[in-house]
Amino acid sequence: MIFQGSGNLRNQISYMSDRLLPKLVLAPTFVSTIVFVYSFILWTAWISFTKSRMLPRYEFEGLVQYIKLFANDRWWVASKNLFIFGFLFIIICIILGLLLAIFLDQKIRMEGTLRTIFLYPMALSFIVTGTIWKWILNPSLGVERLMHDMGFSSFHFDWLVNSDMSIYTVVIAGVWQSTGFVMALFLAGLRGIDDSIIKAAQIDGASLSRIYIKIIIPSLRPVFFSALMILSHIAIKSFDLIVALTGGGPGYSSDVPATFMYSFAFTRGQLGLGAASSMVMFGAVLAIIIPYLYSELRSRGNE
Repeated sequence: MIFQGSGNLRNQISYMSDRLLPKLVLAPTFVSTIVFVYSFILWTAWISFTKSRMLPRYEFEGLVQYIKLFANDRWWVASKNLFIFGFLFIIICIILGLLLAIFLDQKIRMEGTLRTIFLYPMALSFIVTGTIWKWILNPSLGVERLMHDMGFSSFHFDWLVNSDMSIYTVVIAGVWQSTGFVMALFLAGLRGIDDSIIKAAQIDGASLSRIYIKIIIPSLRPVFFSALMILSHIAIKSFDLIVALTGGGPGYSSDVPATFMYSFAFTRGQLGLGAASSMVMFGAVLAIIIPYLYSELRSRGNE
């Protein structure tokens, strides 16, 4: 009886440790997330309804900061730049990523080496990427200087210092970094397609291009959706790439909402206006994440 009782006690202790240990391990992360993420989101939301400037004020003032925000020309320039950057960044990354994935899916030689080369830029931070492309695109140091040294004195590529073209330099750098990641997503999707479907289509006489257009690419719709969500999230949160590459300039010609928020909240002493812009950005991120989570949960529920 004594041994039986001690055995039951050990089983109860083991059962309780199995249940409590994961919760104890996750508790610090959970508490930190609540305190340092969600509580600050609520704090920022409240500040956006006040007249806070250099220091926070907590008297509720309604939508005054949002009215000022949408009346600010610089905000609309930043929003326009985000649309240009986001649209081109997403479309080009998806097209190039899909083409590279199809290329690697042909069982070519040195596939592993090429895959590593294509994926390598994703291992770099946006700060490093922005700095590299700032050197490359600088008219006095990079491509333009190189072409002049080679004898092409009429060649000009001054997008980095051209207020009308500066946002497109951000597109170039962003596409260079993120295309490899999109390629990896599509390559995983291609490798997950049943080969028997492709072989059956080949037996029926379908060409390889027709198989990809009619069968394989439509089968990658979940991958397209995932790539769209991830790239949209990256585009909306883009800050470090622009700070390192253009600094938001010339002037504020390459501003996006993230750099607008930082500038007004931390360098111009308009904390309430910066908080309002951050909440608008937060709403845009939610508009992207919620449909993605809904589709994921719905697909898992149907399994």
